[in-house]
Amino acid sequence: MLCATLTTLLLALCASASPATPRPRGVPQTISLTSRKVARGAPHARRALSPIGVPLADYFNGTDLQWFGDIGVGTPPQTISVVFDTGSQTLEFASTLCGSACANQVQFDPSESSTFVDGGSTGTITFATGVGVDPVVGNNWQLTLRNATDTVTVGGISVPDVSLFLITDQTPTFAPDPFSGIQGMGPIATGLFAGLEAQGLPSLFSLYLTPQSVGNAELTLGGIDSTKFTGDLTFGTLVDAVESQAWQLTSTGITVNGESTSGLNQSRVFIFDSGTSNIVLPKADTEAVYAQISPNIKPNSDEPGTYGIACSEISSLPAEISFTFTSQEGEAFTLTIPSSELSVGPFRSNPELCQTLINAFEDFNIIGGSLLKHYYSVWDLGNQRLGFAPNIL
Repeated sequence: MLCATLTTLLLALCASASPATPRPRGVPQTISLTSRKVARGAPHARRALSPIGVPLADYFNGTDLQWFGDIGVGTPPQTISVVFDTGSQTLEFASTLCGSACANQVQFDPSESSTFVDGGSTGTITFATGVGVDPVVGNNWQLTLRNATDTVTVGGISVPDVSLFLITDQTPTFAPDPFSGIQGMGPIATGLFAGLEAQGLPSLFSLYLTPQSVGNAELTLGGIDSTKFTGDLTFGTLVDAVESQAWQLTSTGITVNGESTSGLNQSRVFIFDSGTSNIVLPKADTEAVYAQISPNIKPNSDEPGTYGIACSEISSLPAEISFTFTSQEGEAFTLTIPSSELSVGPFRSNPELCQTLINAFEDFNIIGGSLLKHYYSVWDLGNQRLGFAPNIL
Protein backbone atom coordinates (compact mmCIF):
# COMPACT_ATOMS: atom_id res chain seq x y z
CA MET A 1 0.00 0.00 0.00
CA LEU A 2 0.45 2.88 0.14
CA CYS A 3 2.00 5.51 -1.77
CA ALA A 4 -0.98 7.87 -1.08
CA THR A 5 -2.12 11.22 -2.22
CA LEU A 6 -4.99 12.88 -0.43
CA THR A 7 -7.07 13.92 -3.41
CA THR A 8 -10.41 15.47 -2.57
CA LEU A 9 -9.85 15.66 1.16
CA LEU A 10 -12.18 18.29 2.60
CA LEU A 11 -11.09 17.87 6.18
CA ALA A 12 -11.06 21.06 8.26
CA LEU A 13 -8.45 20.56 10.96
CA CYS A 14 -6.99 22.73 13.68
CA ALA A 15 -5.82 26.23 12.88
CA SER A 16 -2.29 25.31 13.96
CA ALA A 17 -1.95 22.89 11.07
CA SER A 18 0.69 23.40 8.41
CA PRO A 19 0.26 22.47 4.73
CA ALA A 20 1.40 18.94 3.93
CA THR A 21 1.52 16.86 0.80
CA PRO A 22 1.27 13.15 1.67
CA ARG A 23 3.01 10.54 -0.38
CA PRO A 24 2.53 10.74 -4.16
CA ARG A 25 -0.35 8.72 -5.47
CA GLY A 26 -1.72 10.21 -8.64
CA VAL A 27 -1.64 14.01 -8.79
CA PRO A 28 -0.46 15.44 -5.44
CA GLN A 29 -2.75 17.89 -3.68
CA THR A 30 -2.18 20.12 -0.68
CA ILE A 31 -4.39 19.96 2.42
CA SER A 32 -4.14 21.24 5.98
CA LEU A 33 -3.12 18.71 8.59
CA THR A 34 -2.91 19.12 12.34
CA SER A 35 0.71 19.17 13.43
CA ARG A 36 2.26 19.02 16.86
CA LYS A 37 5.87 19.76 15.99
CA VAL A 38 8.60 20.17 18.55
CA ALA A 39 10.56 23.33 17.75
CA ARG A 40 14.24 22.84 17.15
CA GLY A 41 16.27 24.26 19.97
CA ALA A 42 13.42 23.95 22.49
CA PRO A 43 14.42 23.15 26.08
CA HIS A 44 14.98 19.45 26.78
CA ALA A 45 14.48 19.32 30.51
CA ARG A 46 11.88 16.58 30.20
CA ARG A 47 12.84 12.99 30.98
CA ALA A 48 13.76 11.04 27.86
CA LEU A 49 11.52 8.11 26.99
CA SER A 50 13.14 4.73 26.45
CA PRO A 51 12.87 3.22 22.95
CA ILE A 52 9.54 1.51 22.23
CA GLY A 53 9.56 -1.84 20.42
CA VAL A 54 6.52 -2.74 18.33
CA PRO A 55 6.39 -6.31 16.92
CA LEU A 56 5.31 -6.40 13.27
CA ALA A 57 3.32 -9.11 11.47
CA ASP A 58 3.90 -9.82 7.78
CA TYR A 59 0.98 -9.83 5.34
CA PHE A 60 2.20 -12.43 2.84
CA ASN A 61 0.38 -13.32 -0.38
CA GLY A 62 2.87 -14.74 -2.86
CA THR A 63 5.34 -12.12 -1.68
CA ASP A 64 5.76 -9.95 1.41
CA LEU A 65 3.15 -7.23 0.99
CA GLN A 66 2.96 -5.21 4.22
CA TRP A 67 4.28 -5.23 7.78
CA PHE A 68 1.90 -4.04 10.48
CA GLY A 69 1.65 -3.72 14.26
CA ASP A 70 -0.69 -2.60 17.03
CA ILE A 71 -1.51 0.76 18.56
CA GLY A 72 -4.24 1.66 21.04
CA VAL A 73 -6.84 4.28 20.21
CA GLY A 74 -9.28 5.90 22.64
CA THR A 75 -9.95 5.71 26.37
CA PRO A 76 -9.90 2.91 27.30
CA PRO A 77 -7.57 1.93 24.40
CA GLN A 78 -9.01 -0.19 21.60
CA THR A 79 -6.34 -2.25 19.83
CA ILE A 80 -6.00 -1.25 16.18
CA SER A 81 -3.45 -2.77 13.77
CA VAL A 82 -1.78 -0.36 11.34
CA VAL A 83 0.88 -0.30 8.66
CA PHE A 84 3.67 2.03 9.80
CA ASP A 85 3.98 3.81 6.50
CA THR A 86 6.95 6.06 5.72
CA GLY A 87 5.21 7.21 2.55
CA SER A 88 2.40 9.15 4.24
CA GLN A 89 1.76 11.56 7.12
CA THR A 90 -1.62 10.76 8.66
CA LEU A 91 -3.38 8.15 10.80
CA GLU A 92 -6.52 6.52 9.42
CA PHE A 93 -8.25 3.26 10.39
CA ALA A 94 -11.50 1.32 10.05
CA SER A 95 -14.38 2.36 12.28
CA THR A 96 -17.86 1.15 13.09
CA LEU A 97 -19.07 3.89 10.74
CA CYS A 98 -17.71 1.74 7.90
CA GLY A 99 -20.00 -1.22 8.50
CA SER A 100 -19.92 -4.16 6.10
CA ALA A 101 -17.35 -2.53 3.78
CA CYS A 102 -14.78 -2.99 6.57
CA ALA A 103 -16.07 -6.36 7.76
CA ASN A 104 -12.63 -8.03 7.57
CA GLN A 105 -10.95 -5.39 9.75
CA VAL A 106 -11.17 -4.66 13.46
CA GLN A 107 -13.32 -1.51 13.65
CA PHE A 108 -12.77 1.25 16.17
CA ASP A 109 -15.95 2.23 18.01
CA PRO A 110 -15.86 5.96 18.80
CA SER A 111 -18.86 5.67 21.13
CA GLU A 112 -16.72 3.56 23.49
CA SER A 113 -13.99 6.21 23.91
CA SER A 114 -14.40 8.97 26.51
CA THR A 115 -11.68 11.07 24.83
CA PHE A 116 -12.97 10.89 21.24
CA VAL A 117 -13.79 14.23 19.59
CA ASP A 118 -15.53 14.19 16.21
CA GLY A 119 -14.20 16.73 13.69
CA GLY A 120 -17.36 16.61 11.60
CA SER A 121 -15.74 16.82 8.14
CA THR A 122 -15.50 14.10 5.49
CA GLY A 123 -13.46 13.49 2.35
CA THR A 124 -11.61 10.84 0.38
CA ILE A 125 -8.07 9.58 0.01
CA THR A 126 -7.00 7.85 -3.21
CA PHE A 127 -3.93 5.62 -3.57
CA ALA A 128 -1.58 5.22 -6.52
CA THR A 129 -0.13 1.99 -5.19
CA GLY A 130 -2.34 -0.59 -3.56
CA VAL A 131 -1.88 -2.86 -0.58
CA GLY A 132 -0.06 -5.36 -2.74
CA VAL A 133 1.86 -5.25 -6.00
CA ASP A 134 -1.02 -4.59 -8.39
CA PRO A 135 -1.18 -1.16 -10.02
CA VAL A 136 -4.05 1.21 -9.41
CA VAL A 137 -6.76 1.49 -12.04
CA GLY A 138 -8.78 4.67 -11.70
CA ASN A 139 -10.05 5.12 -8.15
CA ASN A 140 -10.13 1.45 -7.23
CA TRP A 141 -8.05 2.08 -4.07
CA GLN A 142 -10.00 4.76 -2.23
CA LEU A 143 -11.03 5.45 1.37
CA THR A 144 -13.80 7.71 2.62
CA LEU A 145 -12.77 9.43 5.85
CA ARG A 146 -14.10 11.51 8.74
CA ASN A 147 -11.70 13.59 10.81
CA ALA A 148 -11.44 13.45 14.59
CA THR A 149 -9.03 13.53 17.52
CA ASP A 150 -8.43 11.01 20.28
CA THR A 151 -5.77 9.58 22.56
CA VAL A 152 -3.36 7.16 20.87
CA THR A 153 -1.21 4.72 22.84
CA VAL A 154 1.86 2.73 21.82
CA GLY A 155 4.19 0.76 24.07
CA GLY A 156 2.26 1.93 27.12
CA ILE A 157 2.83 5.62 26.31
CA SER A 158 -0.29 7.69 25.61
CA VAL A 159 -0.49 10.82 23.46
CA PRO A 160 -3.67 12.91 23.84
CA ASP A 161 -5.51 14.85 21.14
CA VAL A 162 -3.94 13.12 18.14
CA SER A 163 -5.42 14.12 14.79
CA LEU A 164 -6.79 11.05 13.01
CA PHE A 165 -9.29 9.90 10.40
CA LEU A 166 -12.00 7.28 10.72
CA ILE A 167 -12.59 5.13 7.63
CA THR A 168 -16.31 5.30 6.91
CA ASP A 169 -16.22 3.48 3.57
CA GLN A 170 -13.64 1.77 1.35
CA THR A 171 -13.43 0.25 -2.10
CA PRO A 172 -13.57 -3.58 -2.27
CA THR A 173 -9.83 -3.78 -3.00
CA PHE A 174 -9.16 -3.10 0.70
CA ALA A 175 -11.48 -5.87 1.91
CA PRO A 176 -8.84 -8.65 2.30
CA ASP A 177 -6.50 -6.51 4.42
CA PRO A 178 -5.68 -8.16 7.76
CA PHE A 179 -4.88 -4.78 9.32
CA SER A 180 -7.23 -1.89 10.12
CA GLY A 181 -5.37 1.18 8.95
CA ILE A 182 -2.26 3.22 8.27
CA GLN A 183 0.00 5.23 10.58
CA GLY A 184 1.96 7.74 8.52
CA MET A 185 5.65 8.02 9.44
CA GLY A 186 6.87 10.87 7.25
CA PRO A 187 10.14 12.80 7.82
CA ILE A 188 8.41 15.69 9.63
CA ALA A 189 7.04 14.71 13.04
CA THR A 190 3.26 15.09 13.28
CA GLY A 191 0.44 13.49 15.24
CA LEU A 192 1.43 10.45 17.30
CA PHE A 193 5.17 10.75 16.72
CA ALA A 194 5.22 14.47 17.49
CA GLY A 195 3.39 13.72 20.74
CA LEU A 196 5.94 11.05 21.66
CA GLU A 197 8.74 13.51 20.89
CA ALA A 198 7.13 16.07 23.17
CA GLN A 199 7.29 13.50 25.98
CA GLY A 200 11.02 12.92 25.41
CA LEU A 201 11.23 10.18 22.78
CA PRO A 202 14.34 10.62 20.58
CA SER A 203 13.39 11.87 17.12
CA LEU A 204 14.06 8.72 15.09
CA PHE A 205 12.71 5.24 14.50
CA SER A 206 14.10 2.03 13.02
CA LEU A 207 12.57 -0.72 10.91
CA TYR A 208 13.58 -4.36 10.88
CA LEU A 209 11.46 -5.64 7.99
CA THR A 210 12.13 -9.26 7.17
CA PRO A 211 10.95 -11.90 4.69
CA GLN A 212 8.20 -14.18 5.97
CA SER A 213 10.71 -17.04 6.19
CA VAL A 214 12.73 -15.05 8.76
CA GLY A 215 9.96 -13.36 10.76
CA ASN A 216 10.41 -11.34 13.97
CA ALA A 217 10.00 -8.01 12.14
CA GLU A 218 9.96 -5.00 14.46
CA LEU A 219 9.57 -1.24 14.60
CA THR A 220 11.71 0.54 17.21
CA LEU A 221 10.42 4.01 18.06
CA GLY A 222 13.11 6.32 19.42
CA GLY A 223 16.01 3.91 19.12
CA ILE A 224 18.27 1.55 17.18
CA ASP A 225 18.58 -2.19 17.87
CA SER A 226 22.16 -3.09 16.97
CA THR A 227 21.42 -6.81 17.34
CA LYS A 228 19.33 -6.69 14.16
CA PHE A 229 22.09 -5.77 11.64
CA THR A 230 25.68 -6.45 10.71
CA GLY A 231 28.49 -3.93 10.21
CA ASP A 232 28.01 -0.19 10.57
CA LEU A 233 25.06 1.96 9.58
CA THR A 234 25.63 4.18 6.55
CA PHE A 235 23.59 7.38 6.41
CA GLY A 236 22.55 9.57 3.51
CA THR A 237 21.21 13.12 3.86
CA LEU A 238 17.55 13.59 2.96
CA VAL A 239 16.60 15.64 -0.12
CA ASP A 240 13.96 18.39 0.33
CA ALA A 241 12.26 16.55 3.19
CA VAL A 242 10.40 19.58 4.50
CA GLU A 243 9.01 20.59 1.11
CA SER A 244 8.31 17.10 -0.24
CA GLN A 245 7.42 15.50 3.12
CA ALA A 246 9.00 12.32 1.73
CA TRP A 247 11.99 10.21 2.76
CA GLN A 248 14.16 10.87 -0.30
CA LEU A 249 17.79 10.20 -1.24
CA THR A 250 19.57 11.01 -4.48
CA SER A 251 20.89 7.98 -6.38
CA THR A 252 23.80 8.32 -8.78
CA GLY A 253 22.84 5.25 -10.80
CA ILE A 254 21.33 1.78 -11.11
CA THR A 255 23.19 -1.40 -12.00
CA VAL A 256 21.77 -4.79 -12.96
CA ASN A 257 23.97 -7.82 -12.38
CA GLY A 258 26.90 -5.44 -12.01
CA GLU A 259 26.31 -3.69 -15.34
CA SER A 260 24.73 -0.35 -16.20
CA THR A 261 23.70 1.64 -19.25
CA SER A 262 23.83 5.34 -20.10
CA GLY A 263 20.12 5.59 -19.27
CA LEU A 264 20.44 3.87 -15.90
CA ASN A 265 23.72 5.55 -14.93
CA GLN A 266 22.03 8.87 -14.17
CA SER A 267 21.09 10.86 -11.10
CA ARG A 268 17.52 10.40 -9.81
CA VAL A 269 15.77 10.96 -6.50
CA PHE A 270 14.17 7.92 -4.82
CA ILE A 271 11.35 7.92 -2.28
CA PHE A 272 11.84 5.21 0.38
CA ASP A 273 8.39 3.90 1.23
CA SER A 274 7.73 1.14 3.75
CA GLY A 275 4.10 1.10 2.62
CA THR A 276 4.91 0.17 -1.00
CA SER A 277 5.46 -3.54 -1.53
CA ASN A 278 7.80 -3.49 -4.51
CA ILE A 279 9.65 -1.00 -6.75
CA VAL A 280 8.18 1.78 -8.92
CA LEU A 281 10.08 3.45 -11.78
CA PRO A 282 9.12 5.40 -14.89
CA LYS A 283 8.48 3.20 -17.92
CA ALA A 284 11.81 3.92 -19.64
CA ASP A 285 13.82 3.00 -16.54
CA THR A 286 11.65 -0.04 -15.84
CA GLU A 287 12.22 -1.42 -19.31
CA ALA A 288 15.94 -0.57 -19.21
CA VAL A 289 16.32 -2.65 -16.05
CA TYR A 290 14.32 -5.55 -17.48
CA ALA A 291 16.34 -5.47 -20.72
CA GLN A 292 19.42 -6.25 -18.63
CA ILE A 293 17.71 -9.28 -17.09
CA SER A 294 15.79 -10.98 -19.92
CA PRO A 295 14.18 -10.02 -23.24
CA ASN A 296 11.29 -12.27 -22.22
CA ILE A 297 10.08 -9.87 -19.50
CA LYS A 298 7.16 -8.14 -21.20
CA PRO A 299 4.34 -5.75 -20.25
CA ASN A 300 1.14 -7.46 -19.14
CA SER A 301 -1.71 -5.74 -20.97
CA ASP A 302 -4.25 -7.20 -18.53
CA GLU A 303 -2.77 -5.06 -15.74
CA PRO A 304 -1.23 -1.87 -17.17
CA GLY A 305 2.03 -0.94 -15.48
CA THR A 306 2.99 -4.51 -14.64
CA TYR A 307 5.47 -6.81 -16.37
CA GLY A 308 5.88 -10.54 -16.35
CA ILE A 309 7.72 -13.61 -17.55
CA ALA A 310 6.97 -17.33 -17.60
CA CYS A 311 7.26 -18.58 -14.03
CA SER A 312 9.37 -21.51 -15.27
CA GLU A 313 12.16 -19.07 -16.24
CA ILE A 314 12.43 -17.22 -12.95
CA SER A 315 14.82 -19.53 -11.10
CA SER A 316 17.43 -19.42 -13.89
CA LEU A 317 17.62 -15.64 -14.17
CA PRO A 318 20.27 -13.55 -12.40
CA ALA A 319 18.47 -10.34 -11.47
CA GLU A 320 20.53 -8.46 -8.88
CA ILE A 321 19.46 -4.80 -8.94
CA SER A 322 21.62 -2.22 -7.13
CA PHE A 323 21.11 1.46 -6.40
CA THR A 324 24.09 3.69 -5.59
CA PHE A 325 23.84 6.61 -3.17
CA THR A 326 26.27 8.99 -1.48
CA SER A 327 26.89 8.85 2.27
CA GLN A 328 27.14 11.87 4.53
CA GLU A 329 30.91 11.34 4.39
CA GLY A 330 30.82 11.74 0.62
CA GLU A 331 31.44 8.07 -0.16
CA ALA A 332 29.38 5.91 -2.50
CA PHE A 333 27.30 3.13 -0.97
CA THR A 334 25.08 0.57 -2.64
CA LEU A 335 21.76 -0.97 -1.70
CA THR A 336 20.98 -4.23 -3.50
CA ILE A 337 17.88 -6.27 -4.24
CA PRO A 338 18.81 -9.98 -4.65
CA SER A 339 17.68 -12.11 -7.57
CA SER A 340 15.26 -13.94 -5.27
CA GLU A 341 12.97 -10.89 -5.38
CA LEU A 342 12.48 -10.90 -9.17
CA SER A 343 9.07 -12.59 -8.98
CA VAL A 344 6.28 -11.25 -6.78
CA GLY A 345 4.03 -14.20 -7.65
CA PRO A 346 1.82 -15.46 -10.49
CA PHE A 347 -0.76 -13.23 -12.12
CA ARG A 348 -4.30 -14.19 -11.14
CA SER A 349 -5.38 -14.04 -14.77
CA ASN A 350 -2.54 -16.34 -15.89
CA PRO A 351 -0.91 -18.48 -13.15
CA GLU A 352 1.86 -19.55 -15.53
CA LEU A 353 3.00 -15.93 -15.89
CA CYS A 354 4.87 -14.41 -12.94
CA GLN A 355 4.77 -10.70 -12.19
CA THR A 356 8.19 -9.07 -11.84
CA LEU A 357 9.10 -6.68 -9.03
CA ILE A 358 9.13 -3.30 -10.84
CA ASN A 359 5.93 -1.49 -11.83
CA ALA A 360 6.03 1.34 -14.36
CA PHE A 361 4.54 4.60 -13.08
CA GLU A 362 5.58 7.88 -14.62
CA ASP A 363 7.16 10.65 -12.53
CA PHE A 364 7.95 8.52 -9.48
CA ASN A 365 10.97 6.54 -8.29
CA ILE A 366 9.92 4.51 -5.25
CA ILE A 367 11.89 1.91 -3.32
CA GLY A 368 9.67 -0.32 -1.21
CA GLY A 369 9.62 -3.67 0.52
CA SER A 370 11.56 -5.59 -2.16
CA LEU A 371 14.68 -3.79 -0.92
CA LEU A 372 13.78 -2.72 2.62
CA LYS A 373 13.31 -6.29 3.86
CA HIS A 374 17.03 -6.92 3.29
CA TYR A 375 18.31 -3.92 5.30
CA TYR A 376 17.94 -2.56 8.78
CA SER A 377 16.85 1.03 8.28
CA VAL A 378 17.07 4.05 10.59
CA TRP A 379 14.75 6.97 9.84
CA ASP A 380 16.26 9.93 11.66
CA LEU A 381 13.86 12.89 11.70
CA GLY A 382 16.00 14.96 14.06
CA ASN A 383 19.05 14.85 11.79
CA GLN A 384 17.14 14.57 8.49
CA ARG A 385 18.98 11.46 7.38
CA LEU A 386 18.27 7.85 6.45
CA GLY A 387 20.59 4.99 7.38
CA PHE A 388 21.06 1.37 6.32
CA ALA A 389 22.95 -1.76 7.32
CA PRO A 390 22.43 -5.37 6.16
CA ASN A 391 19.79 -7.24 8.15
CA ILE A 392 20.77 -10.17 10.30
CA LEU A 393 18.63 -12.84 8.65
